[in-house]
Amino acid sequence: MAIVQVTSRDFRSRQKDLFDLADKGEKIIIRRGKKKAYTLTPVEDEDLFFTPKMLKKIDKSLQEAKDGKIKTFSSKEEVNKYLENL
Repeated sequence: MAIVQVTSRDFRSRQKDLFDLADKGEKIIIRRGKKKAYTLTPVEDEDLFFTPKMLKKIDKSLQEAKDGKIKTFSSKEEVNKYLENL
């Protein structure tokens, strides 16, 4: 697998070819300026929908909320303190 690096300007002019390469499994890196870079990755059908495992987690979370197993906070500081203690 090759890694193809292009500038954002090159990407705009070569979009079709770069999308085709990404579809074939090539890694495409798009550079934007000197410090930013992005990867071009195809999205699969399973990336767009909830998996059965994720649906179970959602159902469990909803049940916990109904059962009152929730945390409430009255300020940003309380949230930060809670997260720091995890």
